[in-house]
Amino acid sequence: MDFRTTIHTREGDNFMRHSDKMMLIGSCFSDNIGTKLKDAMVDVVVNPFGTIFNPLSIAGSLHKIIDGEVIAGADLFLANGVWSCYDFHSRFSMANKDAAIERMNRSIAEAHDHLRGCTTLVITLGTAVVYRRRDTGEVVSNCHKVPQQEFTRRLASVDEITEALTAVMARLHEYNDKLRVLFTVSPIRHIADGLEMNSLSKATLRVAINNVVRQFKDFVGYFPAFEIVMDDLRDYRFYAADMVHPSDVAIEYIWQIFQATYFDDRSTQAIARCERVSKRLKHRPMSNNPDVVARFHADTQAVVANLKKEYPYIKVTDN
Repeated sequence: MDFRTTIHTREGDNFMRHSDKMMLIGSCFSDNIGTKLKDAMVDVVVNPFGTIFNPLSIAGSLHKIIDGEVIAGADLFLANGVWSCYDFHSRFSMANKDAAIERMNRSIAEAHDHLRGCTTLVITLGTAVVYRRRDTGEVVSNCHKVPQQEFTRRLASVDEITEALTAVMARLHEYNDKLRVLFTVSPIRHIADGLEMNSLSKATLRVAINNVVRQFKDFVGYFPAFEIVMDDLRDYRFYAADMVHPSDVAIEYIWQIFQATYFDDRSTQAIARCERVSKRLKHRPMSNNPDVVARFHADTQAVVANLKKEYPYIKVTDN
């Protein structure tokens, strides 16, 4: 007797390679899988605007990346002692305005160039709830703790989301006709909106994605991260202490399914080797003996050098 419902993905649809260039954008679930790809030393850009939750802002960010848009001083505002931009996550906010502008523009420029050579773009939608500025009517990616009375809040409709995503899919295919796009719905629950609104929001996202996938089925697909957590794992032991975010065990489980679904066997073997080296790079020797520490680091660099000889395309991130 089977006491669980298992999500069956299309295993064997192995169009990804360890040597591919990839990009992830959207909810913090993109950060979770993006971290896994970085540990696998894949050449990946993750959330060039920072974490973004709603589909209208995600679509807008992708338009900006395609256009290589330049952020100007007028796009920033000063609040709580730092300069911020409504299009960017707060990790881009800085006390120095020019430094913040430079950082934002560098991220857009790098993403613009990277997207041109990408083979896979993963878009994770978190919520259909959007915030619009009362003064301009623009949807914001991040409110930056600006008083709530400065915004109107509502649930975007299926048609509104479908239209925004359809428009950006067409532009993406024109910009890079080799690109494959994967949508996911984040399993992270937005309980600040209430559980009923969270359910309605996730359902809205899922229907809109289905509309887009049907229209662009030749290069757009869906990975069921949301369903894996809700219908396969479906237990609070697979959540972090906040009962909102998936636990490390859940993220690892999703990552393993993601690999089995999209990567070929050779890439999976390369990923395993790179993950072991990444773990070694993050390790800090417990010894206080400087000779022991120096020897460990020298050995680690030798391991990395040998790995680069075998996989010259790998991207080794600083730890």
